[in-house]
Amino acid sequence: MLANFLIGLREGLEAALIIGILVAYLVKTDRRKAIPQVMGGVALAIVVAIAVGLVLTITVANVEGGLNQIIGGSTSIIAVAFVTWMVFWMKSQSRGLGAELRGKVDATSTATFGLVAIAFVAVIREGIETSIFLWSAARATAEGDNPVIGAVLGIVLAGVLGYFSFKGALRINLSKFFRYTGIFLIVVSAGILAYAVSEFEEIIALPLQNHTYDVSAVLPNGSPVEAVLHGLISFNPAPTLLQTLVWFGYLIPVTVLYLRTEKAKSAAQ
Repeated sequence: MLANFLIGLREGLEAALIIGILVAYLVKTDRRKAIPQVMGGVALAIVVAIAVGLVLTITVANVEGGLNQIIGGSTSIIAVAFVTWMVFWMKSQSRGLGAELRGKVDATSTATFGLVAIAFVAVIREGIETSIFLWSAARATAEGDNPVIGAVLGIVLAGVLGYFSFKGALRINLSKFFRYTGIFLIVVSAGILAYAVSEFEEIIALPLQNHTYDVSAVLPNGSPVEAVLHGLISFNPAPTLLQTLVWFGYLIPVTVLYLRTEKAKSAAQ
């Protein structure tokens, strides 16, 4: 639940940042009447994102076992790809995001469709990424309603923080927030990628199936510590060699690249 809360909080703040920039620019340019159009685009994006999650849930619940694993594993890989791209994109584009959005508003007419489209496209990426990633995280951690509850709480808090931040009553160091949550999401993604491997291992004869280690006697399934680790980072007390290699094979190079680009960005400043 905590992992999904933080995911919802991070993604929610990104969406709040985008919405805030659009609304603030419309207010500044004396186009307040267009704000409902922007919010309409945001609402449409949210509906589509929720629909994606529902389609995934319903589809997997109504297919045969083997296809269930294929969909679950494949979607988890897609989710990791989305989030990895998002983490690096947000780092590189955060400074120019406002100018880019303002340019799009200036380029379009005051027609309803144009502003709805800008808001929809700006938010839908965040929404679909969040929906797929939370769905995959829920399967990887075998949680029921907790992922939804955690994510909703995170998104609600993000909305509150975003509102007060743009009102000037609250200052958030977004640079540090996105930096640390970016590292956290990389760790979560590594666990989801290892989970994707476990899904394929159930239906395909893959190599390296010996256990790397087995601490299930120390951390039995359902124990408090195991539950926290499993819910937070998809911890597996008895992973196969292949799962371990995939986990480290993703985590180490992506983290190194992320930290290296962070240092390069700091040096450039």
